[in-house]
Amino acid sequence: MNIPLKSAAELDAMRVSCRMAAEVLAAVAAAVAPGVTTGELDLLARRLIEERKARPSFLGYRKYPAAMCISVNDEVIHGIPGRRVVQPGDVVSLDVGVLKDGFHGDCATTVMVGVTDPEVIRLVEVTRRALAAAVAAAAPGARLSDVSHAVQSIAEASGCSVVREFVGHGVGRHLHEDPQVPNYGKPGRGPLLRPGMTLAIEPMVNLGAGGVCVLDDGWTVVTKDGRPSAHFEHTVAVLGEGSEILTLA
Repeated sequence: MNIPLKSAAELDAMRVSCRMAAEVLAAVAAAVAPGVTTGELDLLARRLIEERKARPSFLGYRKYPAAMCISVNDEVIHGIPGRRVVQPGDVVSLDVGVLKDGFHGDCATTVMVGVTDPEVIRLVEVTRRALAAAVAAAAPGARLSDVSHAVQSIAEASGCSVVREFVGHGVGRHLHEDPQVPNYGKPGRGPLLRPGMTLAIEPMVNLGAGGVCVLDDGWTVVTKDGRPSAHFEHTVAVLGEGSEILTLA
């Protein structure tokens, strides 16, 4: 279960790790360009994390081999960086975690590389709006499924599909903690959101159908229909007066 933050000092420590994750994510996103390999982007992330005297949360986690997950086009999440060269028209999803002083920060964004297809642009903007709606729903006294329902409502009202097999999660002293935070569901269900809870809210939205599968590398999740996917994520703290996005650069 998500271990609620018990003091202002713990919240401040969580803010530090999350801010670092956001800074690294922003720097790597700015470096995404045609001709760059996903492996080079991963090396940049690792260097930036180490410069901050922190550790990549993902590297070695369940034997994951990189500091970032970098997923391109029909890859939804958990893409392994390597020799793939970014091309004009690509949709590149970046996901990074930073461990600093015992707390994890986790965030993701999707970068469009010279994309002109209006359907793909719509997908990315819908996913961004779904995250904003979910964060707004993460208020003290709300139910967990209110967050999930916010994502589903925005995505499906715009003709997109949510991924159901993979979810957001609690985050803090461990990279993945309960409760799971699905991107679908009816409102008013699940545990109450209480001050001190910290959640990684991460809409994964497909332009086509919601079905996904995992490639033979055991990590990379792709859409079954081969159509593009987008992914955004913030770590959010539920506070007494509302919620705070911790992963802001």
